[in-house]
Amino acid sequence: MVDRLFVMIILMAPWATEKHVSDLRKHIINSGMSASVLENAGRKLIAVSLCGGPLFEKSFETWPGVEQTFPIIQPFMLASREFNPENTLIQLKMKKSPGVKPAIFGGNDVQIIAGPCAVEDEKSCMEIAEKVKEAGCNIFRGGVFKARTSPYAFQGLGKKGLKILEKIKKQFGMFIVTEVLDSSEIPPTIEVADVLQIGTRNMTNFRLLESLGKFDKPILLKRGMSSTIREFLMAAEYILKNGNPNVILCERGIRTFETHTRFTMDINAFPAIKQISHLPIIADPSHATGSWRLVESVSLAAVAAGADGLLIEVHTDPKNALSDGVQSILPERLPALIKKVRAIKNILIEE
Repeated sequence: MVDRLFVMIILMAPWATEKHVSDLRKHIINSGMSASVLENAGRKLIAVSLCGGPLFEKSFETWPGVEQTFPIIQPFMLASREFNPENTLIQLKMKKSPGVKPAIFGGNDVQIIAGPCAVEDEKSCMEIAEKVKEAGCNIFRGGVFKARTSPYAFQGLGKKGLKILEKIKKQFGMFIVTEVLDSSEIPPTIEVADVLQIGTRNMTNFRLLESLGKFDKPILLKRGMSSTIREFLMAAEYILKNGNPNVILCERGIRTFETHTRFTMDINAFPAIKQISHLPIIADPSHATGSWRLVESVSLAAVAAGADGLLIEVHTDPKNALSDGVQSILPERLPALIKKVRAIKNILIEE
């Protein structure tokens, strides 16, 4: 049996010096514990952890520069409500187009991310983007680096696809969400995308998560298809621990015994994660259901359960889509869906 991981946060005073921080960190490490120096809202923090044994947190309050200490039981300490009792708000802003309204994840609005599973060609993508924009959606998704089950399936356009996404961003003033599969794809993608997506197959690619932690770009982290909620939040912890606080979780359905749908949307995950974590969480009803006919109903259920947004696959010609056409809705169905989910969100806010 593995000993439970106990962790503690030491909050340094606003006037604490670098020497105060380094001396205390050295003492913690010499005592057989690990210590990571972090910064939150301009304040220095020291996260302490060890396996087994008690943490005498009050003794650290006698050190110069320490304001307060508090224990955290959850192993995902930085993602926990204990670390940050307030909801984390992640804001997308268009630096070169100040007239574009910011998109905020974790607030009182439901953010809709819509577009095709894959960027197939410029003509179709521009058409979809125009329709999605007209429907009232300001965040476009489209994969250029594709992780496919079959090596013979369409693998994406790569850097050529990034140029198409860049054109959509400039022409329509839309935020861009796209996936990266390994660290080498981060530099070119980060120049175009406003959010970097990590797919279900890469949730446990910890070296990639650590690399993403070194950037300040928001990360959309999808739950692994067979991962528990705890494993999901521990994956987010890799990004947070390496310095990037901008993590948006995505419940995209888990693998169960049921085969009627592509996956099973874990509605429990939304209120459960909201209780123990401050990170925003959105739903991917397209991958969860695998059928466009079910997307709207599951979207409504997810928002009612607490989802901060939706990731929806939209295509103007789904029957000829190179990827996931069967779960893509037509653009004309998007306005009614957005109206309904925002009505549900407003009811929740009023309560």
